[in-house]
Amino acid sequence: MNQPPTPPVARALQAMGVPHRVFRHDEPIRSLEQAAAARGQSPQQLVRSILFRVGAGEYVLVLAAGPEQISWPALRRHLGKSRLTMAKPAEVLEITGYRVGTVGPAGLKTSLPVLVDESVLAQEEISMGSGERDVAVILRVEDLLRALGDYQVVNLR
Repeated sequence: MNQPPTPPVARALQAMGVPHRVFRHDEPIRSLEQAAAARGQSPQQLVRSILFRVGAGEYVLVLAAGPEQISWPALRRHLGKSRLTMAKPAEVLEITGYRVGTVGPAGLKTSLPVLVDESVLAQEEISMGSGERDVAVILRVEDLLRALGDYQVVNLR
């Protein structure tokens, strides 16, 4: 039986020697809660990678755990910007190399500053986008942080 190809985020983690495992969903995922249940995790263990445009050609990737919203005022304050927007789907694909809903912070097409919300650090194990639909990468938070290299921990709640 043929193995499916390794998703791009997992390939990047492999190249860095970061332990992880790939989880393939049996059916299309329609919610964070559904994804968490299928992976045997709580919704707080699912890390979302959200791309923000902070200026002309200037972007930042924010990692946040669970279903809670990021505080826009806190993000603007941290970045020292009065205006910022979430990147449009075409920008997400162009900048990260991944489609919205599949973005993970490894193997990005463009090197980006990464902000890690404190909510991510509250977990021991997390799952995140793999670069492919309905496929996740599961790893320990300490391994994620090692893979990120240069990042900032922030409180965006």
